[in-house]
Amino acid sequence: MKPTDKKQLRTAAHELKPVVMIGQAGLTPAVLAEIDIALSVHELIKIKVRAERDERKEIIEGICQASKAELIQGIGQVAVIYRLNPNKGK
Repeated sequence: MKPTDKKQLRTAAHELKPVVMIGQAGLTPAVLAEIDIALSVHELIKIKVRAERDERKEIIEGICQASKAELIQGIGQVAVIYRLNPNKGK
């Protein structure tokens, strides 16, 4: 993805609220399913990860790999991820 595309997505994500929150249970199959549904509907979502810094980084990488999404931005406990839905325009 081009840096200009990422910048546009960061701008669009600024007004979004986190749609998924990951807490003590961590990254479970149910959470991954919710993230997949949210990405299919919205393409661009915010996720709040309540964990220590190192664990948070691993969780976000796991989310991106499992959902085939791209990390757009990570600030503190909030990550913005994007996955193009080719069927959305139809």
